[in-house]
Amino acid sequence: MNFVSIDFETANEKRFSPCAIGVVVANENEIIDEYYSLINPLMNFNSFNTYIHGITANDVSDAPTFSELWPKLDSYLSNNLVIAHNASFDMSVIRQTLDYFKLPYPKMDYLCTANISKRVWPDLENHKLNTLAAHHQIIFEHHHALEDARVAAKIFMKALKEKHANNLDILLETCNMTKGRIYERGYVPPKSKRARKSKRIYF
Repeated sequence: MNFVSIDFETANEKRFSPCAIGVVVANENEIIDEYYSLINPLMNFNSFNTYIHGITANDVSDAPTFSELWPKLDSYLSNNLVIAHNASFDMSVIRQTLDYFKLPYPKMDYLCTANISKRVWPDLENHKLNTLAAHHQIIFEHHHALEDARVAAKIFMKALKEKHANNLDILLETCNMTKGRIYERGYVPPKSKRARKSKRIYF
């Protein structure tokens, strides 16, 4: 079962200001391919964002714009299962940036590894990416788009193994979740269903 893990960093508070993208293609056993690029957001950087990820306007001055990168990114995303940690952020970056550049949406399913982790490892203090990495003894450089995408991929692989799931349907069933979907000018977010309460039998 192949899937694609992604992570964006943004130049400022606007979701249509991506300045870096990390992409990792993997299956339940191994990482198959990786891709990383800086992105020129064609707008100003916020000092807080630069403090978080270390990317400056000078770093991206010669980088491609999102619209120039999109054909490459679309080849990774379209008609695939895409995962991200706190996926609502990364998916909103995709949708809002595509809207900004007036580009068509890809058709793709997606899942959030933060929400999956809450179901698979409910007793952790929290389900931030660095907490999960520490729990699984994964060393990485946080807030680097490729490193974050790689850790999310490894977390997803560990979730599949933890749930003995050799396909997506088994994982979704055991986690009581549904996948999200992006399609032309629309999206449906993934949902975590409430666990069914067992019926009490009184004698």
